Amino acid sequence: MEFINQIKERAKTLQNKIVLPEGTDLRTLKAVEQVIADNLAQIILLGDPIEIKVLALKEGINITGAEIINPKTSPKREQYAALMVEIRKDKGLTTSEALDALNNPLVFGSLMVKAKDADGEIAGAINSTGDVLRPALQYIKTVPGVSVVSGVFFMVFKDKSIGDNGILVFADCAVMPDPTDRQLAEIAVSTAKTAESIAHLSPRVAMLSFSTKGSAKHPLVDKMTSATRIAKELDPELIIDGELQLDAALIESVGLSKAPGSTVAGKANILIFPGLESANIGYKLVQRLAGAEAIGPILQGMAAPINDLSRGCSVADIVNLVAITATQAG
Repeated sequence: MEFINQIKERAKTLQNKIVLPEGTDLRTLKAVEQVIADNLAQIILLGDPIEIKVLALKEGINITGAEIINPKTSPKREQYAALMVEIRKDKGLTTSEALDALNNPLVFGSLMVKAKDADGEIAGAINSTGDVLRPALQYIKTVPGVSVVSGVFFMVFKDKSIGDNGILVFADCAVMPDPTDRQLAEIAVSTAKTAESIAHLSPRVAMLSFSTKGSAKHPLVDKMTSATRIAKELDPELIIDGELQLDAALIESVGLSKAPGSTVAGKANILIFPGLESANIGYKLVQRLAGAEAIGPILQGMAAPINDLSRGCSVADIVNLVAITATQAG
């Protein structure tokens, strides 16, 4: 818990505004109570204020200090609708259609972030990932130069000799099933920036494969080699190497043997997997068999922090993601 506690301490100093569109979800309200008690962020809940307050009172949840906004009656609706029409004018969006869409708290929340009335958004406790991301991609969009949204996990180990003080970063564990070499390069660059902003790591990125420096020949190996080259072009200062097998990336003796002279081999703290399948399997193996704490997925690549919860999330998961999102916004 040391890692997440450090993030919470940074969140306290930033006091960013985080909007939670799922204002009538019980876990969300319990998390808001904890966030306010711990002073982690300023909270905006979306929904009918009376319905939210009645539910909180009935359940004995204290959400005093949270701002509650009804998307259907907010005085910002006209402003947000005009912004939506401007952004999607090529799609022929009308003012009437925009105003109707703003009744959806997920759309309203994204517009709050776009208009800088909130610093970040968290949803997904009762909505699908697609529903959470769709308005964010339409109106907030991705960071300039980045075409892909991806998800990272911070894997926190009790053994502090692993990675950087027990921390490894895995990507993309959440979004892209079969990324291209260009997308993998963008994921690598985005993950390095996420690791710096959230964990203050000095990134050393390993592009993983079943081959190390040409030990095997296959188009899948070529994809990781090409991704490494593109990532270096995107960020010439990034410390990155590939293709590397997992043991060559993490074990110093193996790295020295298989990739002598590499600035990453044997000391990587960021692992970029070839695809979602291997990344998802990899983080769950480490979580379940090595006992690592998996913090995430944390979405990256968006022009502002938007994070998606699992519909099976706990109150603690929401609290932690509020702190992380506030830190990303910082």
